[in-house]
Parts: sequence; C-alpha cells; structure tokens
Amino acid sequence: MIAIIDYGMGNLRSVEKALEFVGQEAVVTDDIAVMRSADKLVLPGVGAFGDAIATIREKGIDDVIYDAVAKDKPFLGICLGMQLIFDKSYEYGEYKGLGLIRGEIRLLPDNVKKPHIGWNDLNIKKRSPLFMNLGERPYVYFVHSYYLETEDISAVSATTDYGKEIQVAVQKDNIFALQFHPEKSGDVGLEILKNFGGL
Repeated sequence: MIAIIDYGMGNLRSVEKALEFVGQEAVVTDDIAVMRSADKLVLPGVGAFGDAIATIREKGIDDVIYDAVAKDKPFLGICLGMQLIFDKSYEYGEYKGLGLIRGEIRLLPDNVKKPHIGWNDLNIKKRSPLFMNLGERPYVYFVHSYYLETEDISAVSATTDYGKEIQVAVQKDNIFALQFHPEKSGDVGLEILKNFGGL
C-alpha cells in the first residue's frame, strides 16, 4: 500500500486517482500509524515551503519520513514535496528542509516567466527506475517558481531547459523526487507512477 501524506497542502486526490488508475493501492492519509505501515510513501504538495515544513515537523511526519527512508522503503516527493527533501529553501525567507539530499531551493532566474507553468521536455541524465519505458525526451507538466540547485550531481536523474538548465528530478537510493507533476503529465506521468508502484 502507498500512503500519500496529507499535511494540508496540494491536490492529493489527483495523485491518489492516478496511482489507482495504474493498479496501485493508494490512500491519502494524515494518520501517522497508516504512514508507518505503508510499503511506500508519497510526499506531494503545492504551496509555500515554510508553511509546509513547519506543519510536517509539528505533526511528526518528518520522523515518519526519516524512518521510512532508513528502512529502504521507496519514497517519492512531488513538486513542493521534492523541494522539502533538500537542505534549505529561500522561498520568502530561509527555511531548513528535511536534508535527505544535499541541495538548496532557489527562485527561478530573472530572465524567465514565473511561475513556470506548462509542458517541457526532460533531459534524462540517468535511467532512474522511474524513467523506464519513457523514450529519450518525454514531455511532462510543471507548475513552480522555485527550483533545485544541488552539487550532488550523481543524484540528478533529469533536467529541463527553462532560461537555463535546471535540475528537476533526483534519485538517491530509495529516495525519488520530481519537480513536475506526474499526475498531470498524461501517459508519461502514469508510466512514472506505475514504475514507482512496481518498486
């Protein structure tokens, strides 16, 4: 069973429906016990980093995530959920993230429209298990104003071009994260979620 973590931010039902569509048992939950019993965790989210990380810590969800990662359970962060797994964000201040992978979340460059909304192609850097059967430059759907900068290049599984090359997907051991929305990315996104469910 896949637990989709409900911490009050984002359209969680669309992630749930997409996972169910590809044959996965998924549940949206804010129950710590359910999260702990799940085989896999998904941390989605849309909104402000500072509010999100404060709620996650207040509810003890951070401990659940750390435990799951330590036990090698597959973990997937989506959009804001991706950003939260890194060291810090500079969105409306400076906030400490979960620190699962080294990196910082910064505002997109001045020379591009913000937010970055719409379809863009992925430059796949390594064949993460999530990217099996996708082809060379699959198109996916983005909605974000902040992006990842990490020096841990070995963790970067895909980039896209938006004003400059930006890092939009990572994988490190059992941790997976996507800046784009697989649940809004048509057949490509469904294949990614199916691949995650099959881990």
